[in-house]
Amino acid sequence: MDTLSYKTISANKETATKEWVVVDATDQILGRLGSKVAKLLRGKYKPNFTPHVDCGDNVIIINADKVKLTGNKWNDRIYLSYTGYPGGQREITPARLQSKPNGDDRLLRKVVKGMLPKNKLGAKLLGNMYVYAGGEHKHAAQSPKTIDLNSLK
Repeated sequence: MDTLSYKTISANKETATKEWVVVDATDQILGRLGSKVAKLLRGKYKPNFTPHVDCGDNVIIINADKVKLTGNKWNDRIYLSYTGYPGGQREITPARLQSKPNGDDRLLRKVVKGMLPKNKLGAKLLGNMYVYAGGEHKHAAQSPKTIDLNSLK
């Protein structure tokens, strides 16, 4: 019996199979959408997942302005940020964040960033996410496939 056949195969940058995926955020709950997108970006749904390699898909999120939050979370939830100066703690609600220019993109990036690793790999993975408020995107040349998030675990 050949013992070399039992070696674990790790993906690297050359062997990773990255695909382009379109996700429709219409009537999706923000946190559940964020966790599934983070798993797609990370590559957790693939059989050759490797924790230290970018082997996830490029994710295009359309209709980001139609995302939902249950209850009164649009106004009660508070995101904190710090400017670096004394007394520089700022707070913003998801409703105010979404109403700003490019707010849908900023809201989804904030949610997904918290679910990715807090290192250089997490920053690189976040760059593989493209968020659009409307139904159109400019990545038709990559011929992305549409995924139904409700079918994923």
